[in-house]
Amino acid sequence: MRQGAGIWWLLPGAVSLGLFAWMLTLTPGDAAGRSFAAYGGIYVVASLAWLMLVEGVRPTLWDAAGAALCLLGAAVIVMGSVRQV
Repeated sequence: MRQGAGIWWLLPGAVSLGLFAWMLTLTPGDAAGRSFAAYGGIYVVASLAWLMLVEGVRPTLWDAAGAALCLLGAAVIVMGSVRQV
């Protein structure tokens, strides 16, 4: 909105958020936290990709290190659930 975009740009974001929330309800209750952790890691990486591809800003080394740390944390959480099965 600050860049002059119309209010209609809120619609794809709201639909995406609603779709994500609905898909999270399909996850068994005892695994929802792990699913959310995995989503968090992917969200961080997707945000940096958006920063680079859409906004034209090159991520810094700190951005890349933070994203790697998030993915590593998400992987540890997800692998912990796989190892328990």
